[in-house]
Amino acid sequence: MASDVHRRIFDVVARIPAGRVATYGQVARLAGLGGQARLVGYALHMADRPLPWHRVINARGEISSRGDSFSETLQYRLLAAEGLVFDEQGRIPLDRFRWDGEEAPAGPAGEGS
Repeated sequence: MASDVHRRIFDVVARIPAGRVATYGQVARLAGLGGQARLVGYALHMADRPLPWHRVINARGEISSRGDSFSETLQYRLLAAEGLVFDEQGRIPLDRFRWDGEEAPAGPAGEGS
């Protein structure tokens, strides 16, 4: 069972639309936990429901190292499949792809884009 703090984090992560990313610190701030970026990573590791965890990256626009190349490769592939691009240093340009924290706009079928 997730704690209230974890549920707040999960609720923010669940709102990140496809084709956008948020940083760990941004998720913490939106969950009312400013300065608790590491807590976001711990919570995602313990998630008790499906989440778009792959859309959370570090403040440099990079996929954070986990010591598990499978998860890092999977995250890269999931983000690339959503149309995100990586520069020569393996970073996602945050000025282009960072989610603004607003709800995703409704698509033609009433789904978030």
